[in-house]
Amino acid sequence: MDTCNQLILLLGIRYSRKHPNPQFPYGYGNMRYVTSLISGCGILGFGCGLSIYHGISGILNPAALEPLTYAYYALFMSLCFQGASALTAYREVRHKATKAGVPNIWDYVRTAADPSLNVVLLEDTAAVSGVLIALGSVTLSSYLDSPIPDACGSVLIGCLLGTVASFIIRSNAQHLVGRSLPQRITDDIVARLNNDPAIRSVHDVKATALGVEQSRFKAELDFNGRMITRRYIEAEADIGAMYKEVKSMESEHELQEWMEQHGEKIIDRLGVEIDRIEGEITKKHPDIRHVDLEAL
Repeated sequence: MDTCNQLILLLGIRYSRKHPNPQFPYGYGNMRYVTSLISGCGILGFGCGLSIYHGISGILNPAALEPLTYAYYALFMSLCFQGASALTAYREVRHKATKAGVPNIWDYVRTAADPSLNVVLLEDTAAVSGVLIALGSVTLSSYLDSPIPDACGSVLIGCLLGTVASFIIRSNAQHLVGRSLPQRITDDIVARLNNDPAIRSVHDVKATALGVEQSRFKAELDFNGRMITRRYIEAEADIGAMYKEVKSMESEHELQEWMEQHGEKIIDRLGVEIDRIEGEITKKHPDIRHVDLEAL
């Protein structure tokens, strides 16, 4: 089951790297959350369900103990393999958490920033803990010459796997529904927008994750029309020539044409300002791949 889970997660990683297309304009980033959710359901159904089932069966219908030599071999081998995998996953999670500026590894795992890696870490940690529980219960059964401790250990392992699976399912389901970005990121972007001279106010802010290292930021902005016009004049217009054009006008029709001409250029300037703001956001936060700014 563990091997099947890893293959499912690998499939999700490969799909998530596919480029966007007309059918999926935001790409396939959420496939990691989908496959992690499937993996969590597998752990809950097979790992938790079968362990508790066998444990309860052993308690209700105890059987005579058989030689436990091969059980110890299997458990020690499992401890070596799962321990090495868990240690590798822990180092990678710690590295990514440090890179993301999250000092607490648990906070990084809780946000499901990289669901595939987090599932491997949680799954292997639960497996190592389960092996230790199994070693203790098997040893106790051998010492007491009773199958009951072994059966109780199976129930404990099932409960452990159920807890881990529930966390994996819950965290990945939240991302698939559309979980918001950490509040510190949203607050930083909103503060930058409010401090921009071209913006009066910011409304209806939404920042959601689209996958691993892929996010979307959306906001409605009340632009400062005077500042936009001033920047248009400074960058593209000659105020002296414009004044002469206005003075030489002899009809309302000429004034209307003049205003339409420069009004269109001011709108173009607004587009330039939006591109500048979007560029500043993506430069500061590279994970935000899509920025949608709407003018009020």
